[in-house]
Amino acid sequence: MTERIVLAYSGGLDTSVAIGWIGEATGAEVIAVAVDVGQGGESLETIRQRALGCGAVEAYVADASDEFANEYCMPTLKANGLYQGHYPLVSAISRPVIVKHLVKAAREFGATTVAHGCTGKGNDQVRFEVGIQTLGPDLKCIAPVRDLALTRDKAIAFAEEKGLPIETTKKNPYSIDQNVWGRAVETGYLEDIWNAPTKDIYDYTATPEFPPAPDEVIISFEAGIPVAIDGVKVTPLQAIKELNRRAGVQGVGRIDVVEDRLVGIKSREIYEAPGAMALMTAHKHLEDITVEREQARFKATVGQRWAELVYDGQWFSPLKRSLDAFIEDTQKYVSGDIRMTLHGGQAIVNGRRSETSLYDFNLATYDTGDTFDQSMARGFIELWGMSAKVASGRDIRVAGQ
Repeated sequence: MTERIVLAYSGGLDTSVAIGWIGEATGAEVIAVAVDVGQGGESLETIRQRALGCGAVEAYVADASDEFANEYCMPTLKANGLYQGHYPLVSAISRPVIVKHLVKAAREFGATTVAHGCTGKGNDQVRFEVGIQTLGPDLKCIAPVRDLALTRDKAIAFAEEKGLPIETTKKNPYSIDQNVWGRAVETGYLEDIWNAPTKDIYDYTATPEFPPAPDEVIISFEAGIPVAIDGVKVTPLQAIKELNRRAGVQGVGRIDVVEDRLVGIKSREIYEAPGAMALMTAHKHLEDITVEREQARFKATVGQRWAELVYDGQWFSPLKRSLDAFIEDTQKYVSGDIRMTLHGGQAIVNGRRSETSLYDFNLATYDTGDTFDQSMARGFIELWGMSAKVASGRDIRVAGQ
């Protein structure tokens, strides 16, 4: 029986050429796997037909947009997952769901190997292969660009020689990855980190310098998940899409950062995540009134470690699973409404309300009716500073000897 290889297929030049390239290099049959994670663009059927036209023996296509929103974007929201304080893990959280479908397709079609289009320089090769090792430990992995010397110029020449049904003449200097949670742009002109991004880089967001009138939105949450926008019930996918539209037109969610890649190099990245950043801002402000102080402080540490694990391709790891359990417990009371204004590149919260709030007006007010007993403060301060006071006395005593 001929060996079969499952290929993560985007429909673009490189993965289209990889179908025939892998076949010639290995003698195996190639099954193309396309997964919709809300990236937009061509229909799955169009991508399926292109894969078959490029020589795939089978084409597995999956609409995973709701699955992605529910099972990957929402945990990221609950964790306030921002790698190095900036990046909302746009690409990092899409790889595990794609891996799931790659392994599922490998089982369905009897493949022994999984292929992906990543280079040897980036994070995604790790995310794909660690995920595949975890979910399908018997499966082998190959990367045509990294392992089979498939460069872009060779891809164009191969496509023209074979007459493949893909566009090979379009010149795009950037590497772009996108899904419903956001959009990532790198390489080309951006590799000089002094260069400011040009307007043509952006697609999900409008220029914030000339915004339309301010847009006030009320986002309702239940246990950390958005369930309504302006009183209209929404699914997680609908919430992200609606805020992509409304925050995007206001220029919210543009991120320009140099980050630390897992492979040890620093990389300049441009991200657009209008819906993700608007939701994260609202979610964090709701946590501020519903999560107890010490729990919130520790959660910030957990969220940072969670983001690092996910960025580093450890979505399916035991530690990530344990941190998920902690984060989920913190969301028990994160329910209520956040009012925010979207305008000029900013999402600014100006109102919050919750039946599970820890904010007590009578304790917080400075007006008549204040229930806070200020006489307790003197003794509290004395005890709170006791250890530092004793240590300071010791320093003075030793210095005088």
